[in-house]
Amino acid sequence: MHALPVTNHPRRHRPGDDPYLLSCSDAPLSQGGDGGAASSNKTARARWPIVTDQRCATRELPPLALPPFHCCPPPSPSEPIPFAFPDPATTPLRTRRPAHAAAGDADHVAKYARAVALKKALPPLDPRSFHQQANIHCAYCTGAHRQAGRSDLGVEVHFSWLFFPFHRAYLYFFERIAAKLLGDPGFALPFWAWDVPEGMRIPDAFADEASPLYDAMREPAHAPPKLGDLDFSWGEEKNLTDDQQVLLNLRLMYKQMVSGARLPALFLGQPYRAGDDAMPVWTGDQSLFNVEDMGVYYSAGRDPIFYAHHANIDRLWEAWRRDIIGAGSGRGPDLDDPDMLDGDRLRYTYNAGADDDRPQPWLDPAARPPATPGVNPEGGRRLGSVVSFHVSLDAPVTAEVRRPPRARRWWRSLLEKSKPAAQEEVLVVESIESDAGEFVRFDVHVNAREFRKVPSGGRDMAGSFATLKHPGGGKVVRTSMRGWR
Repeated sequence: MHALPVTNHPRRHRPGDDPYLLSCSDAPLSQGGDGGAASSNKTARARWPIVTDQRCATRELPPLALPPFHCCPPPSPSEPIPFAFPDPATTPLRTRRPAHAAAGDADHVAKYARAVALKKALPPLDPRSFHQQANIHCAYCTGAHRQAGRSDLGVEVHFSWLFFPFHRAYLYFFERIAAKLLGDPGFALPFWAWDVPEGMRIPDAFADEASPLYDAMREPAHAPPKLGDLDFSWGEEKNLTDDQQVLLNLRLMYKQMVSGARLPALFLGQPYRAGDDAMPVWTGDQSLFNVEDMGVYYSAGRDPIFYAHHANIDRLWEAWRRDIIGAGSGRGPDLDDPDMLDGDRLRYTYNAGADDDRPQPWLDPAARPPATPGVNPEGGRRLGSVVSFHVSLDAPVTAEVRRPPRARRWWRSLLEKSKPAAQEEVLVVESIESDAGEFVRFDVHVNAREFRKVPSGGRDMAGSFATLKHPGGGKVVRTSMRGWR
């Protein structure tokens, strides 16, 4: 970490306050702050839609990146074709199913393997090939595409509310190309259900070295039957029992999907949501400098499990909108464009298998993390010192944050009836800066003087910030995080 400037004073954060967060910045880390005058129009830019310049230029990749190095697609001989939604009268509703063997139906995974084999057999310059489809993710996270009219700003599909809709569209076209090659209009991607106990391992089909779904650039120690760790940090192994790992994963899912996602801004705009950084790093080869393939953005799409991983993230987005936030909840602005929200318009749905009607296991009250005893032995006494920001996170930092004054009882009751969102108290850490060429992870605890006693996923942990490596060591990633305990 380079610097962590935050405010100790509470204020209201309106949806328009947050910019599209561009992680492929050209500003050097030594510049510090918010980049000076470049940030003066942040709020105004936040309300503009991002228009992508269709021209693509090779940008800088991380140090020791593995070939191929060129992410840009081959030139198109024709103009882009406007997208038309499939006709429900002639297009079957496709069902995405879990990839783990316990789901019972392995045919959909076998079809996916055939589809990947067909894509890999196409010439590399064919835009339908697996090579070119993987390059799409590379191009949109290395700054290869710029914003129309702003050649100084790259287009980045992580770190903002672009994340979910971009990957939904990406999967849609990846899936439709596969269906066309298979000659099966009903084909649907399998999803890697790492949020449920029976799906927390890499599915067997992806671990078979003879399968097109296998990728040699995965961490050997994490092959089945090893359980995935949703709290994984690069280079750190917890060595838990299976029961302990399952419980930890469910508690983390509860925090990420329930207690830490009570507002749309908490779920849609954070860099660490729905396991997007933990599972790719856990899957990637730890012996490689950038933890390829899954552990770094430029190469993640080269692993066939990437698409099953993102299909699960897409499913969790649906589950959050249906089970957590709820339509008309009044908890702040959700994305409201039916073109990207309604999976039925894209003619696909999800089915979790034989137990599809079973509630999500991380919604069970037993998954709610317990409070950790003995972490605040001094009670409500004030801290001995107050940190002055900016500060480098080379050691634990403790700060005192003033909470908003409690509303009078009658006024609080009125707010609860009229504006539920006003009753959510959110901790905001602003202007986080980190080196784009490094893995970055830190945790934020609330009212936990003895924070080392707090287990992963504990209730006293407000949240975690995590980023994968980006192109260009010495360049800055600027973002913020929100936590709800």
